[in-house]
Amino acid sequence: MITDINQLDLNKKYTYSDYLTWQFDQMVELIRGRVFKMSPAPSLFHQEVSGNIYFLLKGYFLNDLCKVFHAPFDVRLPVFDENDELLKDTVVQPDICVVCDVSKLDQRGCNGAPDLVVEILSPSTSQKDLTEKYDLYEQCGVQEYWIIHPTEKTLLIFQLIDNKYKLYKRPFAKGDIVQSPLFSEMEINLTTIFDYE
Repeated sequence: MITDINQLDLNKKYTYSDYLTWQFDQMVELIRGRVFKMSPAPSLFHQEVSGNIYFLLKGYFLNDLCKVFHAPFDVRLPVFDENDELLKDTVVQPDICVVCDVSKLDQRGCNGAPDLVVEILSPSTSQKDLTEKYDLYEQCGVQEYWIIHPTEKTLLIFQLIDNKYKLYKRPFAKGDIVQSPLFSEMEINLTTIFDYE
């Protein structure tokens, strides 16, 4: 039984079945079988942004079929090998996600791609969020991917078009009013997201 993350061989590949047996407190993600440690307690700015976005999205989808979740929340993503065999070796913890197909939800989280994923950058996770997770979300069919830089108070929105991410319009900053490309009636004033100092 694995009770300490240091018992894991980080050069080895693991499966979701392995992940379910781990008995340690530290949050990890499993991307294509590789273990990624989550950052320690998020910064104050990260928490402010996360709370503000969650509050706004939860309000927008209040009477909707779509559900809003925040970390920790397991999202098992469909990754396939070169023979189109489903690999059960990827589970991530997005900062926030929106799932509109409720058949993907079960007691363990989400089994499939959310419609919208929000990742808030931190020094220890920014490279993973900008590369590994970007590629993963694109490949697995996440329709809209938001990347937020809490200290620079900026937002990048990527929209999945023909199975490839395209930057939606331009980078956004505090003061901009942003309309989601996927949920066209949803407008967010970024001043309310970045309302902290």
